[in-house]
Amino acid sequence: MKPTIAILGGTGDEGMGLGFRWAAAGYPVVIGSRVAERAIATAVELTNQLGEVGGDHALVSGADNVAATAQAEIVVLSVPYSAQEATLTAVQAELAGKLLISVVVPLQPPKVSHVWRPAAGSAAQEVQAQLGEGARVVAAFQNVSAHHLRDLDHVVECDVLVCGDRKEDKQVAIELAAAAGLRGVDAGPLVNASIAEGFTAVLIGINIRHKIKDAGIRITGI
Repeated sequence: MKPTIAILGGTGDEGMGLGFRWAAAGYPVVIGSRVAERAIATAVELTNQLGEVGGDHALVSGADNVAATAQAEIVVLSVPYSAQEATLTAVQAELAGKLLISVVVPLQPPKVSHVWRPAAGSAAQEVQAQLGEGARVVAAFQNVSAHHLRDLDHVVECDVLVCGDRKEDKQVAIELAAAAGLRGVDAGPLVNASIAEGFTAVLIGINIRHKIKDAGIRITGI
């Protein structure tokens, strides 16, 4: 049986899109939110859409962030950067022994197309510092546009850079990328997350200048 995935911030476009694809691939998904009712409503919406596309999809449920984290083996953090610290503080006790995959990008409105790095170097490194040395943190999925994730027939032309300090944890993220129809690429240690996160601001700028919604990156030569 596949592990249960909790998506904190799962009511946002990126969290919903990834959750939709993982559930379609057979992973039980728990949508997390500060407000349980919002998470439950999102879970119902995704369940209805999965029913429309057919196939043997897994259960999608909704709960507040703490309850969602408690139910899962893998936790995906997909909240705005401004909400990162408070979200982690609320669920920290439930994260013990679990893998956390950070999708957070440190953007500074209104200049969201300008690369900005926090003092720690990246949002993922801040997660690691907040949770402590015993935490298992991987950074991934920052550069994937949410625009077509809920269309299973659409091929998303973007690789997933996976940064982390434990090879086995990065492999989990690479497998989740494959389950979502993407190619995961081991991009080295967690310190390299600053580059992966920065690419998002670059891609936002490309989208704006070219009037598109789904610019992505590809790693050649593999």
